[in-house]
Amino acid sequence: MSKPKPKIKKEVVSMPKQDSKERSHNFSEVALGYTRQQAVAEAERCLQCVKAPCINGCPVDVDIPAFVNLVRERKFDEAIRKVKEKNSLPAICGRVCPQEEQCQASCTLGKVGDPVSVGRLERFLADWERERGYEIPRKSASRGRRVAIVGAGPAGLTAAADLAKLGYEVVIFEALHKPGGVLIYGIPEFRLPKKIVEAEAEYIEKLGVTIKMNAIIGRLYTINELLEQFDAVFVGTGAGLPRFMRIPGENLCGIYSANEFLIRVNLMKAYDFPKYATPIYVGEKVAVIGGGNSAMDSARCALRLGAKEVKIVYRRSRQEMPTRAEEVENAEEEGIKFKFLSNPVRYFGDERGWVKGMECIKMELGEPDESGRRRPIPIKGSEFIIDVDTVIVAIGNTANPLIQRTTEGLEVTRWGTIVVDEETGKTSKEGVYAGGDVVSGVATVISAMGAGKRAACSIHRHLLRKKRMQQRKGS
Repeated sequence: MSKPKPKIKKEVVSMPKQDSKERSHNFSEVALGYTRQQAVAEAERCLQCVKAPCINGCPVDVDIPAFVNLVRERKFDEAIRKVKEKNSLPAICGRVCPQEEQCQASCTLGKVGDPVSVGRLERFLADWERERGYEIPRKSASRGRRVAIVGAGPAGLTAAADLAKLGYEVVIFEALHKPGGVLIYGIPEFRLPKKIVEAEAEYIEKLGVTIKMNAIIGRLYTINELLEQFDAVFVGTGAGLPRFMRIPGENLCGIYSANEFLIRVNLMKAYDFPKYATPIYVGEKVAVIGGGNSAMDSARCALRLGAKEVKIVYRRSRQEMPTRAEEVENAEEEGIKFKFLSNPVRYFGDERGWVKGMECIKMELGEPDESGRRRPIPIKGSEFIIDVDTVIVAIGNTANPLIQRTTEGLEVTRWGTIVVDEETGKTSKEGVYAGGDVVSGVATVISAMGAGKRAACSIHRHLLRKKRMQQRKGS
C-alpha cells in the first residue's frame, strides 16, 4: 500500500518585513526575504502541474516548476542556474515584478488557496547566489559582429545579456551616470536597494557587455552614426518624460513631477543630504496625485523625508488602482492616507508663489474606457479644498523623444512611442530594433525584459541571415 501524499498547505509562507513604525522613518528595504527554511517550505507547496500555466504568465518564459522543484530539493545552485537560463535580472524581478498579475495569477493552487510565491523564491535564489559570487555561464564563440544598445534599463540590459551569451560584442550607451534606467532612478531604496541593481548590472558586464555612461544618443551619436559602427541597434530608452494635468497654478513652487522628485531622492540620494549634495524640500502636508507605483513610491518617500501628513489623491476607486496591492497595504501600514474619487482642478499659492491649497472635485465612475477601467466623471458642484504645501504629480510618463526626433525614417505613433513589429521588435528602419516603455508606454519591468529578449532573438536571426547573404555573394 503506497503512502498517502502529504497535504499541500493552502496558505503562503509569509515573508518577514520591517515594522511599519520603524520603516516609515528609514530608507532600508521593507521586505526582508525568505530564509532557507522558509523558501523550501514555500517551494513544497508547488503542485508541479504538468501543463504549468504559470510559465504562460511569465513574459520571459522562466521554467517555474523546474526551479521551484530544485528549491524544494535544496539544490539552490541548480535552481538559480535554471532561472538565469531566461532571466538575467532575477533579484530585481523577485522584488518589483507584479507576479500576482502574471505567473502567480495562473497558479493552479491559487484556485483553492494562496498561489505559490514565485517572486519571493526567485528573490531568495538571486540573493543566495549574489552572496556567494556569480557564476558566469558559457557563451557562444565570438561571431565577429557588434550590436549597440541605447539605454541601460531592464529592456536594454536583458537584450544585451542575451546577445552577449550568443557571441556578439555588445556596447550599451546610457544617458545617466549609472546603469538601470527606471530601476535606479524611479524605484526607491526601500523597495529595490540600489546595490541590487548595481550587482545585476555588474553581472551583465561580466558577460562581456561594455556599458558607456553619460552617453546621450541623439547628441553624442545619432542612430545613423551608430549603424556605421555596429551591425544592429536596439533602442530601449524608456518613458522618462513626465506628464502634467495642465490646470491653473501648476507652475507654483512646491509642485514636483514624480520624475523629478524620485530622481532627486533615488538617483541623487537627496534623503542622505548633506552627504550627497542634492537638496529637496518636503513640507508638512503633501498631496500625491495618481494611483500607480510612482504615486505610491513618491508618497512613501515624502513620509520618510519628514512630511507629517501624506495623502494620495486618485480620481478612481481603490479597485481601479494600477499599483500592486502589496504596496498599497505597505503604504497604509506606514500611515499614508487615500482620497479616492477625487481630482485636482486648480492650485492656490501664497504671496511668495508657494503652493498652499488645492481645489479638487469629486468623481463618480462611468462605463469602462480603453484601459478597461471605469471612466471617472466629475460631479458638478462637488468642489472642495485640501490644504497642502507640497504636491507631487504622478499621473504617468511618455516616451523619451530624443531618438525619435533625430532619426529619419523611424516611424512613431502620435504619442511619441516607436512603432515596431510586436513579435520581433523590428522598427521601420533597417537594422534598428526597439522595445520596453519607449514602444509600449509605461508598463512593467518584466514586460520590458520580455521585449528585450524578443528583440535580441530577432537581431540574432537578422545578423545570421545577413551573414548567409554575404557569404552567397562572396561565393
